[in-house]
Amino acid sequence: MLFGRNRKNPIAIADKKVANWTYATCGYCSTGCAIEVGKNSEGQVVASRGVASADVNRGKLCLKGMYEHELFDAAGRGEFPLIRSQIGQPFERTDWDTALDHMASEVNRIQQAYGRDAFAVVSTGQILTEEFYTLGKLTRGLLGTNNYDGNTTLCMASAVSGYKRSFGSDGPPGCYEDFEHTDCLIAWGSNLPEQHPIIYWRLKEAMEKRKFPLIVVDPRVTMLAQFADIHLPIRPGTDLVLQNALMHVIFDEGLEDADYIAANTTGIDELREEVAKWDPVTAYKVCGIDEDTIRNVARLYAQAPAAMHIWTMGINQSTHGSDGVVGLNSLSLITGNMGRPGATSLSITGQCNAMGTREWSSCSGLPGYRQLENPEHREEIARFWNVDPEFFPKKRGLAQTDIFPAIETGQIKGLWLVATNPLTSMANTPRIRKTLEKLEFLVVQDAYADMESNQYAHLYLPATVWAEREGTFTNTERRVNIVRQVVPPKAESKADLKIFNELAKRFDPEGKVHFPEQSADVFKEMGELSKGRLLDISGMDHDLIEQSRGIQWPYSAEQRDHGEAPRPGGVRLYTEQQTFCHPGGRAKLIPLPFVDNNERPDEQYPFWLNSGRLVEHFHTRTRTGKVGNNNKFSPIPFMEINPDAAAELGIKHQEYVRCVSKRGDAVVMAMTTQRVPRDMVFIPFHFYDCVNRLTLGLLDPHSRQPAFKQSSVRIETMADQIEAARINRDMRAY
Repeated sequence: MLFGRNRKNPIAIADKKVANWTYATCGYCSTGCAIEVGKNSEGQVVASRGVASADVNRGKLCLKGMYEHELFDAAGRGEFPLIRSQIGQPFERTDWDTALDHMASEVNRIQQAYGRDAFAVVSTGQILTEEFYTLGKLTRGLLGTNNYDGNTTLCMASAVSGYKRSFGSDGPPGCYEDFEHTDCLIAWGSNLPEQHPIIYWRLKEAMEKRKFPLIVVDPRVTMLAQFADIHLPIRPGTDLVLQNALMHVIFDEGLEDADYIAANTTGIDELREEVAKWDPVTAYKVCGIDEDTIRNVARLYAQAPAAMHIWTMGINQSTHGSDGVVGLNSLSLITGNMGRPGATSLSITGQCNAMGTREWSSCSGLPGYRQLENPEHREEIARFWNVDPEFFPKKRGLAQTDIFPAIETGQIKGLWLVATNPLTSMANTPRIRKTLEKLEFLVVQDAYADMESNQYAHLYLPATVWAEREGTFTNTERRVNIVRQVVPPKAESKADLKIFNELAKRFDPEGKVHFPEQSADVFKEMGELSKGRLLDISGMDHDLIEQSRGIQWPYSAEQRDHGEAPRPGGVRLYTEQQTFCHPGGRAKLIPLPFVDNNERPDEQYPFWLNSGRLVEHFHTRTRTGKVGNNNKFSPIPFMEINPDAAAELGIKHQEYVRCVSKRGDAVVMAMTTQRVPRDMVFIPFHFYDCVNRLTLGLLDPHSRQPAFKQSSVRIETMADQIEAARINRDMRAY
């Protein structure tokens, strides 16, 4: 046999006959991939591809981005406004004027009867930045409720809180280019290959060019942990102990950067006093990482010429989430790893535009990182919007996770959900279901009429999806990129910007407050408000953003006018001495005592419950559950369990089991794997009526973010596997 004649079958790529491509930005995770959507000569959307000239993804897309064009015709889209007088009755189709008049009437009724704050608004990380800004203007300037927040409280609130506490302002200080310059990277609770695949590709490419140690801190053997040089399988909820122990070693061995500390920080004595309590032996008994490993990691990190941290939900979704972020920032500060190439503390944001809502939605304050507590900020925005500064509250109201308990106690009577699905995303689903039942008026504004929370809506407003409208997103590294409109809105759905503007007319018929109709004009207004601030975007406009394939802020009008072109990558914050946002320009080193308030496994509930993402799905599967090439990989809820634990319980691979907590139960398929330790199970959080039937969701005291990853459960076998499969199917049937 002549082996030389054997040839592989060539791979044939179907010709989609694309006639033209439209530039956009992916609407899933926070990576911010530049994407082009292709239409054929008949105007049908047929393909997606990455943009090679964009620095973020350099032509690559993950599984979700590859099939994002299928969203336009996916099942379950909302086509018309729907209304009903009470829950349980069928919806009736209505027109937009009737729907918005009814909404305005109900908001007015509730606020007049119970007070302005009795109507709450919960937004998202998914709409365009211009829409966030407009919703903030409507909510703060016209509705006047102080109970206004975004679902980013569930994912990024701890990063926001930690940045503010350490540096005086929100805003990730680093960028993806830092991978190419770092000499040591520690990833805390971050599984990039599944959470942010293109960021992982950037990291992997950098490691291939110049080898540096990758250290992963995660209780589960994630895909990133499998590729790491060192994996630290920490006990859930004890990251703060490990951070204190690392700082203990750094100070004990004189590895800190004393000059940087003296020039740029305050609080060093108090920090030294606290971490002195956490020698590696003491820390081991709490966090489960042995003394030698702690010392080795501390030396690798502190002695590297440039070192960085990245983190995702493993840090944020904890009762110590904000403290954990502060601890990472302090590690960076005491070693001088800030504001230099490869030296940073970089949060990996969750949603495509979670940064946009942090910057411009006014959820936690006022636009442009302004604070409600600051009278000058209130006066400045009131003058710009033409409203009375006394109309603004003097401090932030309730976070999303406090809004729902306030519904339970009767403080809040009405709720407006904008592109968010708390019936799937919030902890303790049975409690959330009962909470939504208590509302006098619930408005759901979403692109999908079949999203689960719509079960309890009195009014449904159909919004456009992704690139059916035009505007900007801001990604993890502060890069503003644009979504151009690919197709017109489906049926009678409207862009969120249009909905907000039309509703504003009901509360301000004389037009006292100006609401620009075009997204580009809204962006110009935001640019005016950004001048001279940390997040200065005044040098940008929509066309320049597309031409540059995204622009990192800050990029000011002065930079533009002086001929300074936007950099493709590598814009960092705090690059100069004493440029932090606290008074005096110094960062704060904050001592962090450890308080163990997790729900821990016991005899009745012997397993830790962990949760997280899958690469093929996004959040509550409102979109990816309807795209065949995403959904086929994980169509049903499942649970990872250690083979030894499964054998002890008499559970076979791919059998259905019942997972039980103190809150509820869920039927899942057991998948035996060594990725989880003996005392832990892992369930993806994407599936409706599944993992969050089990979670407790204790809150971080600073960020009010839930601890989704520190609950305890037991596993029960199910004799009738056919019935178990039916229950599993019915749990996700809405």
